[in-house]
Amino acid sequence: MRKQKGFSLIELLIVVAIILIIAAIAIPNLMRARMAANESSAAAAVRTINSGQSLYQQKFATTKGYAANLVALGPSSTAAVCVPDPAGITGDCDIDGTLATGLKGGYTYTTTVVPGPPNTGYTIVASPTTVNQTGSRWFCSFTDGVVRGATAAIAACNGTILPI
Repeated sequence: MRKQKGFSLIELLIVVAIILIIAAIAIPNLMRARMAANESSAAAAVRTINSGQSLYQQKFATTKGYAANLVALGPSSTAAVCVPDPAGITGDCDIDGTLATGLKGGYTYTTTVVPGPPNTGYTIVASPTTVNQTGSRWFCSFTDGVVRGATAAIAACNGTILPI
């Protein structure tokens, strides 16, 4: 009689069960890590937009003030080299093209201005694209450049300073 080589059905089922248990433990941790990375990226993006608004305001202080939208802060085209638009309408090259679209890293970015002319202030809001999947915190900033965060959309800009 020959001895057969290989694994029995029971042994294979045990290995599959162990893999499923490990996956059940690891997937929620992976999701939390991804959300934390998205939130960190969103806070950094708000800082980047603050810097872009500050640069834009320095260039167009007497005519436009702060940029009315993110498109005005981003590149004017998808070209490899960003060439700033001297009129400041589109493509001032102060922020990257992905951020200028208003969607990046699971967050949606919007900006509003205090109308002028010139525009005298702005508000930036970063909100999760899908709450509790891409992020669970909202971030915002005003002309003062302080990044604020909150766990609810209504309270996002109430002055709660983001602990960094």
